[in-house]
Amino acid sequence: MQHLAIQAFLGTARLLPFRARGNWFATAGRFAIPRVPSLRNRMAEGMRLVYPDLTEAELSDFIRRTAANTSRTFSEILFNKEYARHLELFHPTGPGLDVLRRAKAEGQGVLIVSAHLGQWEAIRHYLRDQGMETGAMYRLNENPWYEKTFLANIEQAGLPIIAKSRTATIQMIRHIRKGGFFAMLADQKHRLGYKLPFLGHDAMTTVAPATLANRYGFPVVPCFGIRRANGFDIDVIFEEPLTPADVLTMTREMNDRISAQIRAHPDQWHWLHRRWSDLHYHDLVHGAEGDDLLGDD
Repeated sequence: MQHLAIQAFLGTARLLPFRARGNWFATAGRFAIPRVPSLRNRMAEGMRLVYPDLTEAELSDFIRRTAANTSRTFSEILFNKEYARHLELFHPTGPGLDVLRRAKAEGQGVLIVSAHLGQWEAIRHYLRDQGMETGAMYRLNENPWYEKTFLANIEQAGLPIIAKSRTATIQMIRHIRKGGFFAMLADQKHRLGYKLPFLGHDAMTTVAPATLANRYGFPVVPCFGIRRANGFDIDVIFEEPLTPADVLTMTREMNDRISAQIRAHPDQWHWLHRRWSDLHYHDLVHGAEGDDLLGDD
């Protein structure tokens, strides 16, 4: 039944033109998500932690705007092949783009770090069009039909796509060491990470990007896909690489970069992630060849 419901929903959405579909998803999300108590409460928990002075009216508006953006993003990813044809929507900016171009020309691999903010897939779409195809990692879905659909769509933005597993980090490292580009969303809680400030509050944070950069010497470049007011155009921001330093210093800088972008565009972040929940702090970094360096949600 779940399979049929998803198939029927996507079949209906597929009939709509690109912009109409995005607006439809945004309107539906703005209406429906805040009315699901578990989802509303999850978003409100994080929002109140970071913005404790919000009034109830401000909080409700914040949740609605976030829900609309989340749903619009979801619609673009579910129809990623079509989204890839709208390159006119992607507007690159920032010094990191020249860093990536030089790395590509020199055959040097790069790790891109980003967040569930705005439309992160715009980064990989733009880079692929520029001859800098970028792989990514994802979590397997329990529904086999949805898994097939989701995987086929995220592959449209770049390869390789690696499912999280105990060998996933090894596959990612091999790809980067061969001169490949790879993107990691580093804003989720990490069950074996470090307790570091994120949006002003300690949160379990992956040290994978900094650990791998220190071990293998490749640059870590923060990149973000930020929506403009019309909901469709995306500023693809390529920042300066993280400053080479020890693992914790680099990871703090990564958190600060991500936090700054979220604070500038708070309703574009995926507040459904329980970023500060169930903290079990660890003081040691486990081996880079295992699953311990990968994020958790």
